[in-house]
Amino acid sequence: MAIQERSMSVLVSDEILQAANMSDADLKRELAILLYQQKKLGISKARELAEMPLIEFQRELAQRQIPVFDDLAGFEAEIAQLKALGYL
Repeated sequence: MAIQERSMSVLVSDEILQAANMSDADLKRELAILLYQQKKLGISKARELAEMPLIEFQRELAQRQIPVFDDLAGFEAEIAQLKALGYL
């Protein structure tokens, strides 16, 4: 059974972005951080939504004092992923 991939486009007018003093990239980053913080997205999908490299997304979370890991298993999984990507 194949999983059908879906995508959804959301249009935000330039007027709204200007009123919020945000760019497209800013809005994506803020949405990704919000969804991550609410545990609706994991870090990999959140950084994908934000269109940021993992390490940059983690730095952004750290700057905002948002925990990157909830438990030891999450931390260990992240270390393994960073090693696989060649960051460690």
